[in-house]
Amino acid sequence: MQAAERQKRITDYLQDVEFSSLDEISELVDASVSTVRRDLTLLESRGQLKRTHGGARLIQPKSQEFIFTERDTREIDEKEYIGKACADCIPSNQSIIIDAGTTAYHVAKHIEGKSPQIITNSLPVANLYASNGMVEVILSGGVIYPRLGVLVGPLAIESFSRMNTDIAVMGSGGITEEGITNSHNLLIDIQKEMIRAARKVIFCLDHTKFGRKSVSFLCELDQVDTIITDRKAPIQYLDTLRKKGIEIIQTS
Repeated sequence: MQAAERQKRITDYLQDVEFSSLDEISELVDASVSTVRRDLTLLESRGQLKRTHGGARLIQPKSQEFIFTERDTREIDEKEYIGKACADCIPSNQSIIIDAGTTAYHVAKHIEGKSPQIITNSLPVANLYASNGMVEVILSGGVIYPRLGVLVGPLAIESFSRMNTDIAVMGSGGITEEGITNSHNLLIDIQKEMIRAARKVIFCLDHTKFGRKSVSFLCELDQVDTIITDRKAPIQYLDTLRKKGIEIIQTS
């Protein structure tokens, strides 16, 4: 592949994902990491992207799709009910991973009275309890990705790879009988480490996520202990999940 074609493919890819690691880009264009570094340096000099630790990000994203505050306005009532239901079923004094999704954020809003230890890569969750003495917050390392309000990249993955916790509270882009998927590649490896680190895995999913398949595969259903959803969730999916041994909690 010629340099010009490689560089176009890199910029086209970043238009879709907005942030990527060197390894992902290297695989995408079938070139060595050192070659990719040179391409990124050239593209940065042209103002087409910004180099980051271990990767690159787009300077001017083309859409608002993944802005945290924008996504948090969707199904807001359902997310709030799910957040409270999840918090109610978590015992006190637990170590809890809370991922960067907006539904998981609503769990964090209701968990103060449990005196938890929260481990997260979510800036909104960390800011929620930044001055609160009742909640201990451990924030992962990583590159700040402002549009999602999240820390990403190799340091974030490494942080969770060293964790062992009681519970992981997760969100996703979709769930089918084939498993759980998410809509943004840069979150997948981090979420996989969150799931590995926890003794119990809870997914908080509003009704719009059922029967929906997002871009990237996250995990099999046998890695899920509990799903918390709202009253609009399709009965046929819930029955199927129960038969697979997954606990289902539905808000009223």
